[in-house]
Amino acid sequence: MRNTLIRLGALLAFATLSACAGTPPVPAEPDVSPGYEAVQDGAFFIEPVDKQYLTGGNRREEVPYTAGDAPGTIVVDIFARKLYRVMEGGRAMRFGIAVGREGLSFKGTGYIGRKQEWPSWTPTRNMVRTRPDLYAEFAGGLPGGLDNPLGARALYLYRGGRDTMFRIHGTIDNASIGRATSAGCIRLFNQDAIYLYNQIDVGTAVRVRTLEESRAIEGPYMDDAYGRIVPETPQNIAKKERDLAKIAREGATVVLGGVPVQG
Repeated sequence: MRNTLIRLGALLAFATLSACAGTPPVPAEPDVSPGYEAVQDGAFFIEPVDKQYLTGGNRREEVPYTAGDAPGTIVVDIFARKLYRVMEGGRAMRFGIAVGREGLSFKGTGYIGRKQEWPSWTPTRNMVRTRPDLYAEFAGGLPGGLDNPLGARALYLYRGGRDTMFRIHGTIDNASIGRATSAGCIRLFNQDAIYLYNQIDVGTAVRVRTLEESRAIEGPYMDDAYGRIVPETPQNIAKKERDLAKIAREGATVVLGGVPVQG
């Protein structure tokens, strides 16, 4: 009897210790925004978009749309760095984009002449000629994949039956969205590029707003000290001056979207 009681006491003590130990902690789920989760796209795994890049209107969002563009049209505002897919009922899906540096962006009107999943990329002869340090090694082309600057999807912009060599496409550099750092194409987060690709057909009209249209519809925009697009307000102008002074004072190096690549 005594031995039985000892064994019973030991079991009770073990149970008590186990209860005190509690359930092993479950690892916290990553802090990911809906619509920007990781994606397994065929053979390729696309990482989730870090929330730090989803500020300032960069996040995909359905918004009111009062401009006169027909439903189905893609409208690009390179000055406010937004792309709209116009919908019925005065609505549009809005996307944050990266655009070409001054003088390099697609202008006017065109249409989607081709669509491609995980497109290959070849720099233009002019890109190789003007920046051989960046593009010469890729002159023979680069197959589609996670290291390809066109990202997961590409929509090819045509005009008058001819390829303009400009694209709306994904990106391997999420930090570039909202900035003017590309060689002329229009970049989206890969998640947004896949979403837009699935919503539109070949032949979809594309229109780029003029500066006057952009200011009338969106209001004036400006780059902050780090190259991010923000509304041009007295507060943002003052903040940019303070940030530029801080950068100069501290000798900081500002990286705008990483190493320049096509698109």
